[in-house]
This record gives sequence, C-alpha cells and structure tokens, in this order.
Amino acid sequence: MLDFNHRPTFTETLNTLIDAALVAEQKTKPERDYMGASRLGVSCQRALQYEFTHTPKDEDFSGQTLRIFAAGHAFEDMAIKWLHAAGLQLFTRKQNGEAFGFSVAGGRIRGHVDGIINGAPETLGLSFPMLWECKSMNAKSWKDTVKNGVAKSKPVYAAQIAIYQAYMEGTVAGISRNPALFTAVNKDTAEIYHELVPFDAATAQAASDRAVMILRATETGELMPRFTADPEYYECRFCSYRQRCWEGNA
Repeated sequence: MLDFNHRPTFTETLNTLIDAALVAEQKTKPERDYMGASRLGVSCQRALQYEFTHTPKDEDFSGQTLRIFAAGHAFEDMAIKWLHAAGLQLFTRKQNGEAFGFSVAGGRIRGHVDGIINGAPETLGLSFPMLWECKSMNAKSWKDTVKNGVAKSKPVYAAQIAIYQAYMEGTVAGISRNPALFTAVNKDTAEIYHELVPFDAATAQAASDRAVMILRATETGELMPRFTADPEYYECRFCSYRQRCWEGNA
C-alpha cells in the first residue's frame, strides 16, 4: 500500500540525486556497435542479438545497478595493486595507454582483456605470457566459484576467458598455451580466490560460432531462438528483455 504521507529521508533524497546523475551520465555514453567477448557465453542467443542490435530494454539500468558496476571496477583496481605488490608483472595497458584486446569480423566482435601477466615470483611456478581476468562477487556467488571452479560455476566467465585466449594469440604469442589466471574478489569479505584456467579450445570455438550465427541472422532479419520454452526459467526472470521477449512484440 502506498504511503502518501511518507516524506523522503535525507539519505533517500541525496541518493535520488546521486542515482539520477549516474543514469544521466550513462545515457551520454555511446552504445557498443559490436558484440563484446564478455557476453558471448550467455546462454540465450536472442538476448545477445537484442544487445547487439540495441533493442530497448524493458527498463534502463537503475542508479543502484550502475553503482554495482562501478564497485566492480573499483575492486578490479585494488586487485591490480595487490598483484603488483605480490611481485607479478601485470600489464593492463599498452604503452600508448590503450587496453589490450582484439577485433574480428570487421570489428563486429571485440574484446578488451583485464590484463596480461609476463612475470611472477618463481615460487608460483607460472609460465608466460598469461591472460588475467578479474571479477568481484557477493559472498554466495564467490563461495560457489571456489567450490566448483569457474567453468562450472560461471560458464559465461569461462567462455570469456577462452575466447580471449584464442583471439589474443594473434598479438600475444603463447597466451593460449599457458593457463589464464582468474581472480575473484569477495565483495563482502575481501577474500580472494585465484584459479589457473587452461585454454579450452572447444568453449572458445562454441562462443565464436554463436557470435557468427547472430551476425548472420541479424543481417537477414532473422530473430534468434530463445534458450528455453519456460518464461519462468531463472535466466529469463532476470533478463533485461523478458517482457519484450515473452509478452510484447519480440
């Protein structure tokens, strides 16, 4: 029931201003004109096609969601400092300041990696060059990743790592030969989990094939199929295009 007598608290008023500013800033940013490698492991090809074609979401990202994204970047920056302090030679930018990445299919499939490691203390027994990928998670998600490993717990991240290793090989020779270092930071406790992820050629190929299929379907005006026939499937319930896909004009 709506409370028409409720007066916003100071915190609510200030947060409304903060979130409005974040949403306004987000709207000034140009939309991607490519499919990002970080998304190619998503189960639903239709959702990926919606993203690629800039189909309007059911709702734009809220200020809180944008704050969550920003917090993820902050944790990544801290992880970079921690790894540097531990003696890892981690590079996140080229000498000209650009991020390491790749571009294929006429620029319609691209990716920007978190970093490349080219040295570390001998006690770690690592080989180089190696890809570095970092994610921050809440405690529940982090514990599941620690228990089951990134491939089982976070297949989207595993696909991202694999396709990075595959396509970065052209500019960083040997990066697919060596395991990637996946770092996960627990946002609730600041615990850190590290996993060495060998190159999975099959996963990389499947992600690449999915991207090509979406490109071809988009060129011919074909709408990609849904991942499931159940609108209550958990991924559908949290999809930004749920209403459009199941209730509206897809």
